[in-house]
Amino acid sequence: MLRYLTTLAACFFCASAMAQVSPVGLWKTIDDKDGTVKSEIRIVETNGVISGKVERILDPESKPGEKCIECTDERKDQPILGMEILRGLKKADGKDVWEGGNVLDPKNGKIYRATVTPIEGGQKLQLRGYIAFFYRTQTWIRVN
Repeated sequence: MLRYLTTLAACFFCASAMAQVSPVGLWKTIDDKDGTVKSEIRIVETNGVISGKVERILDPESKPGEKCIECTDERKDQPILGMEILRGLKKADGKDVWEGGNVLDPKNGKIYRATVTPIEGGQKLQLRGYIAFFYRTQTWIRVN
């Protein structure tokens, strides 16, 4: 009986260790400069590609109905609430990293190449936005 339980526990441990963490879900964005909570982003996956939309704005400095005035694509002058800010990321082969897409900062309209990496067992998400060799990193927190 003990051998059976030990084997069962080992199988459970291996299965959970091999389980892939995913960025799909609801995330609180945390400003990397001042640590304030800014919004909640809903990340979804469609045909192996993830995207994320602003589901809720929590920034006390935001105005109701605020629009992306600085955007230069089809999102120009569109409401930030409901806006797709994360686009086109795909899982890298053999890694828990999604890359190849971009992220929009709706405050300044800039679009950055992006990678997202679930960390701490999928409870946090590291988002890194790149322009050339320069980057900014934010750590988002999963909303349970």
